[in-house]
Amino acid sequence: MATMLENKQKQDHLMFEGVVVDEPVSPASQYLNSSALSVCIVAVVEFEIPIEDDLQFIFAMVNDVFLPINPRFSSIMVTDENGVKQWKKVKLRLEDHVKVQTYTTGASLEFYDAYFREYLTEITTGQLPQSRPMWEIHILTYPTSSAAGNVIFKIHHSLGDGYSLMGALFTCFKRLDNPSLPLTLPSLGLEFPTNNHKDKMPRIVKNVSNMLSLFFNTVSNFTESLLKSTVLEDDPTPIRSGNEGVEFLPLDISTVTFSLDHVKQIRTAIGTTLNDVIVGTLFYGVRMYMESAMKGSSKANSTALVLMSTRAIKRYQTCEEMVRRDSKSHWGNQFAFLHVPITKANDVDGVDPLQFVYDAREIIKKRKSSLGFFVIGKLIDMIRRFRGSEVASQYIHRTLRKASMTVTNMIGPIEKIALANHPCKGIYFMMGGSPQSISITMVSYNGKIRLAVGAEKSYINIQVFMSCIENAFERISKAALGDQL
Repeated sequence: MATMLENKQKQDHLMFEGVVVDEPVSPASQYLNSSALSVCIVAVVEFEIPIEDDLQFIFAMVNDVFLPINPRFSSIMVTDENGVKQWKKVKLRLEDHVKVQTYTTGASLEFYDAYFREYLTEITTGQLPQSRPMWEIHILTYPTSSAAGNVIFKIHHSLGDGYSLMGALFTCFKRLDNPSLPLTLPSLGLEFPTNNHKDKMPRIVKNVSNMLSLFFNTVSNFTESLLKSTVLEDDPTPIRSGNEGVEFLPLDISTVTFSLDHVKQIRTAIGTTLNDVIVGTLFYGVRMYMESAMKGSSKANSTALVLMSTRAIKRYQTCEEMVRRDSKSHWGNQFAFLHVPITKANDVDGVDPLQFVYDAREIIKKRKSSLGFFVIGKLIDMIRRFRGSEVASQYIHRTLRKASMTVTNMIGPIEKIALANHPCKGIYFMMGGSPQSISITMVSYNGKIRLAVGAEKSYINIQVFMSCIENAFERISKAALGDQL
């Protein structure tokens, strides 16, 4: 493990004198690609029909659509003679980045499923070479029980955040019903009221109240985040091993799918948001799993880091809009962590399941009604300015390591999409390189929400964990809707 870190640090500090560079590396990209932290995003696209007959469409898509999206896809990160990290454009060979996995006919779907899981684990855990542009596309032509074929995109997080990279991914796809029309994505930042009465508070009183609330929430969130990144840490539990170097250990990855309409019904019935329902389901399922694995652990101190976008926008922007320098949502990494304590349960089986949803709503609402994430961002930037990007990256690594898990979500197209007339059956993604025993991601697509879990192999029983998540959703649904379904 030490050798891997040492080699990576040497690669990070290679000196390139007299090179022509396109742009300096942003601070956030430096944090995510250092000797302390190296994070990748792995997106899996499942296809309805076999893809082994003609793979040229993949190479054509990469050459004609993917690479032109952003110069970073053809660049490497280097350090110039002044010690400043820059993106340096290089020539690349597609065969180094596009890898095809064929199969022997006649094997069972169970065999292909097992092979796919192991292959996905290897891709997610492995490091991308620093000597070439940091992305790969893996084409798995054999079928699984979930798809007739799979394409896996692995892209280093320093190239952009989930918003940027998923936007790039969707640029490569077309609507199945009408390829000439743009993809339709849900509006961002949509909130749903928690009651029906109008707020009659006088405007001036309301403004003063909001300002005081903003101030106290900011101070509280900043203090809590600072303590959890430095002094405090979550208890060791069945979802947090606390192992050193856990980011290098293999992950078991599994998914579960929920109907978006079903989630909306629950949301409407109890007056919350979609995110509240999903996060509440996760937290309830997590506590159920913890209690099943270790008696009493459902009362342990456990925290989730919820990733939120800091872009001041209400809709998705195209990649062309993002790369413009005057864009309000320029390409890159624009996100922040919210520390969200996971609701404790004295009696997991006897507790009201909806309490987890209500708690998630109140906690996230308070944290979004503050500038804590902005102040933390300024703190990290100060650390970088005075002590360097490596120390700032270590601070972020420590923040991740001291929490129990990370939760992040993305929204995908409403209608079905296709890649060169190959219909997409499903999409999910995972983060690799996070120093935690468990990471949870969500993405919506074509009326469904796909939840993916990456769990430390041989420590977390992924089958039992996924069963607990499904059980939690069923209980929350029953509590909210009764016999309506």
